[in-house]
Amino acid sequence: MSAANTVSWFEIGAPDVEAAKAFYGPLFGWSFAPDGAYTMITAPGAGRPSGGIFNTGGNIPAYAVFVVQVEDVAATAARTEELGGKVVVAPMTLEDGMVIAYLTDPSGSMFALFSPRPGS
Repeated sequence: MSAANTVSWFEIGAPDVEAAKAFYGPLFGWSFAPDGAYTMITAPGAGRPSGGIFNTGGNIPAYAVFVVQVEDVAATAARTEELGGKVVVAPMTLEDGMVIAYLTDPSGSMFALFSPRPGS
């Protein structure tokens, strides 16, 4: 498991997952595996996925963000606002217990936070 406050994942939000795979796969040699509504990304030589593609369905703009693992998503989101950032998507708990949030820094660059599901 990654240490707290470490960039440990990345996410690409794309309106057309197949087009994203057709671009990033040949560019970086990435391989892909579906995982429900998400597509996992594994870099060459890596033992496990380190990123994913989220299908936006064209409902939100395309994006690419780094994701930082933190101990407490809500507390870190609050601290983000204290330091001049903004919460774009408030902390939410997924079905598996993972907590995620999407934020921007003071210049508007998006990033994400997560804490793993309990017992991970």
